[in-house]
Amino acid sequence: MSRETGRCCAGSRRRVGADDARRSTRRKLLVAVAGALAAPSSFAQQPAKSARIGFLGATTPVAFAKRLEAFRAGLRERGYVEGRNLTIESRWAEGNYERLPQLAAELAQLNVDVIVTHGTPGTTAAKKATATIPIVISIAGDAVATGLVASLARPGGNITGATFFTPELHAKRLELLKEAVPQMTRAAFLLNPGNPASATEAAQLTQAAQTLKLQLQHYGVRASAELEVAFAAMAKQRIEGVVIEDDAMLLASAGLVAGLAAGKRIPAIGSAEITDSGGLMSYGIDFVEASRHAASIVDRILKGVRPGDLPIERATRFELVINMRAATALGVKFPQPILVRADKVIE
Repeated sequence: MSRETGRCCAGSRRRVGADDARRSTRRKLLVAVAGALAAPSSFAQQPAKSARIGFLGATTPVAFAKRLEAFRAGLRERGYVEGRNLTIESRWAEGNYERLPQLAAELAQLNVDVIVTHGTPGTTAAKKATATIPIVISIAGDAVATGLVASLARPGGNITGATFFTPELHAKRLELLKEAVPQMTRAAFLLNPGNPASATEAAQLTQAAQTLKLQLQHYGVRASAELEVAFAAMAKQRIEGVVIEDDAMLLASAGLVAGLAAGKRIPAIGSAEITDSGGLMSYGIDFVEASRHAASIVDRILKGVRPGDLPIERATRFELVINMRAATALGVKFPQPILVRADKVIE
């Protein structure tokens, strides 16, 4: 073969090699693009390993359905899919807080990666059940005052999550109720004495009532079966307005609470579940959104962040909802300032 022919063939080989390299690069790029389109977004990238979460509920799956679905949705957004890389072990106290310690112990014995719970009773039970498994509070009343953590900024230990200051919240509810029903002189606080947060809340609300020049009576119920007796007592004592505690059992019984309040013609204020069920007013945090946000905290822990290093988040956004249908039935005429401040009006 001549020198010229050899140079020609070598040049041809170089061109062929370059073309093959370009085609190979193009194929890799197309595969990468196709993979990116088929895969979840970067926000929902798949976790490195499967997760096993224990969920400790104070009420029932039905009463907690919206919040539980929001939590699951938050996990899906982060790539956790039940049956694929996620298992949720649930335990429900059915409103009986005395069952919570046993249920928490069961979850601890399963050696789950994280225990998720809500409220002071559930978190207290989980804390007693384990000092090593991370515990995430979707939302609970004042986590410091109730002794769940040492401080919000540095909780330490194995607990983190979100909290809100219930004494301040209930005081604001009483203030709003007085504004809506200015002739009110006798008010009530409906609470669950089985909730460790209740004593502090009742004491603070009593002080708020004194400032508003109101007589305040406390009505304790430990189960929904006791609600009818409590409201009958309120009617007998001519209670003119009632503040509902953000207790899991009471929230699960929101329909019954709102119905009894309407039947006894007692204006009621509580969480959004109260107005959704026909109550007059609600002022509080969005529990559903709090449950969704809990998934982001769980995700960080599953990726290696220690719960004690995550500050307890304080809920800062509160919504005021008024129910005009209930107002009409009760003969309440909302002052213009309340109407203007309302985030939502149920017509």
